[in-house]
Amino acid sequence: MPLAVMPGAVRRLTWLGSDLCDYNAPLLARDFPDQVTPGEFQDLWSSICRMLQQRPQHRHDLIELTKMPERVGSQANPFVRFDVRLNPSGAHFMPLQGTWDEFYHAKRSSATRRRDRTKRKRLGEFGEVRFVTPEAPDDVARTLETLIEQKSKAFARMGVANIFAPPGHREFFFDLSTSPRSRHLVHISRLEVGATWAATNLGLAFGGSYYHVLASYSDGELARFGPGAAHLRDLFGYAIERGLRSFDFTIGDEPYKMEWSEGTLKLYDLVAPVSLRGWPVAAVARARRGLVRMIKQNPVLWSTFSRLRSALAPAPKKKTASED
Repeated sequence: MPLAVMPGAVRRLTWLGSDLCDYNAPLLARDFPDQVTPGEFQDLWSSICRMLQQRPQHRHDLIELTKMPERVGSQANPFVRFDVRLNPSGAHFMPLQGTWDEFYHAKRSSATRRRDRTKRKRLGEFGEVRFVTPEAPDDVARTLETLIEQKSKAFARMGVANIFAPPGHREFFFDLSTSPRSRHLVHISRLEVGATWAATNLGLAFGGSYYHVLASYSDGELARFGPGAAHLRDLFGYAIERGLRSFDFTIGDEPYKMEWSEGTLKLYDLVAPVSLRGWPVAAVARARRGLVRMIKQNPVLWSTFSRLRSALAPAPKKKTASED
């Protein structure tokens, strides 16, 4: 169990790197259910918590284990048997089968395919449209730099926190993408339109699935012609060509995921106080998660909230002459 204790006035026991992960779960042996019954796991977890509380550096007031999938591989996640609540967001996936042409024709109507072709043709008016998977480390790094720049602008427009801003976060993604230890798991790609990198992506390929982790697109004139959607279709084709069986959109209920996906993954949160200081924080956290879920699962409320959040976002900081 990759755990961490977050410091503060109320110390929280969380999954290590939880904020950077779409799914959080224990690492389980393939025969774990045969070795540990649900009752034994509950006793095991209680023993782990007692052991942690005996160590000053690991003492905590609140257990906050979030974004836990219902299953880990082919087996049930033992944590979801506790007093968990549904995460505000779901996750979505799509089985892959046949060739790209067969898959595309089965998923999209003739009118939609015609609209896709029209938009791609309009992109082509700005230059050759190419799907590129960089291999050289410096090319990978430049593509990732573009993705972070595009995504950071999108976060600012939406009025949400920039996940790349905290210390070490950018470095984590660069190390993940370029290190020989993990490079084989990571797929960095971009959609080039002439000289413009119109859309970018960071995905993971593992266990027969393609995980769509980070994606963004240029906010310039090309944005009117759906470079992100065109890039996504190229990613479907890439995953099918590699023989992957599933395309996992990961956490989030964005409309484009609902449009393509055929399955939903439930994610759960465990929030439990273990000290007097933890009780009020746990109560507020549970209430907040319930409210956020209610808003996110209602299209009208979520659309209204998103527009309001974007309207209240601070204006982008203008560059000075020295910064240029």
